[in-house]
Amino acid sequence: MSLSERAREGLREMPSNAAWLLSRAFKPAEAVGDATGSATASARDRGRRATAAVLDVAPFGPDSVDVRMRRARDAAEQAREAEEQALEAAQESKERSDHARQVADRGRARIAELDRELSRRVKQRVADAQKAAEEAVRREREEARTEAEEQRAEAQAEIDDELEEAETDAEEARERAEELVEDATQKLAEARRLAEEATAAARAAAEEAQRRARQLADEAEQQAGDAEERIEAAERLRRQSEETAKTTARELGRTRPNGAGGLESYNKPELVELASSIGIEGRTNMTKAELVDAIANASRGGR
Repeated sequence: MSLSERAREGLREMPSNAAWLLSRAFKPAEAVGDATGSATASARDRGRRATAAVLDVAPFGPDSVDVRMRRARDAAEQAREAEEQALEAAQESKERSDHARQVADRGRARIAELDRELSRRVKQRVADAQKAAEEAVRREREEARTEAEEQRAEAQAEIDDELEEAETDAEEARERAEELVEDATQKLAEARRLAEEATAAARAAAEEAQRRARQLADEAEQQAGDAEERIEAAERLRRQSEETAKTTARELGRTRPNGAGGLESYNKPELVELASSIGIEGRTNMTKAELVDAIANASRGGR
């Protein structure tokens, strides 16, 4: 019973040993070799103990022993196959772990190299970008400075042209002003001369006018005296003419008793002249008969 129990215990523990061996295969590669050796030794020891347990049980029933021996052999074969599979799996795991480690090492090395390359590229690109930016800034600065200098030169040229034109205009204006001042000075001198001449002429004219006025006044006074004398003489002549006309009219009136025959023998213009000498008004609008009557009445009134 003791041997049988130990055999069963060994058979029961074999799957767990294989599971332990497989679980160790997924651990780091450094522990794979130790796990493989330990699992091999443990499996062999357990196989020896299982065989010993079977042999110990054999005297107690041939049928039961044969069955159990076949089962034990089958179990041992299965355990051996499982051990070999576990060993193969462990070896493959070790190889894959080594490969994975190598891949990891290569990957780390590649990543490190890539990091260095990328860092170098980043630094290079940053340096290139900085250089390009500095070059662009330098070009922009140069272009801006050149453009500014060109614009300043153009503006200075325009200012110089405007200044030159303004100075030319100012010089021409100054020359014109000097000419105008000189002309005005000459004209002023001429005006003064003419004014002096005009003043002298006006003074002379005034003196001549005064003299002429005195002379004219004297002549007018003399003419007035002469006119009064002529007026008086004309008045005397008029009165004499009236008297003569009246006398003539009276004389003409004596030729006939009614005094009409003598006046009627004159024509109208003669009667108008006679009426004028007598001083009859409205004579030019009178008929011949009216003139005769007016002259006859005037001559009678004179008597």
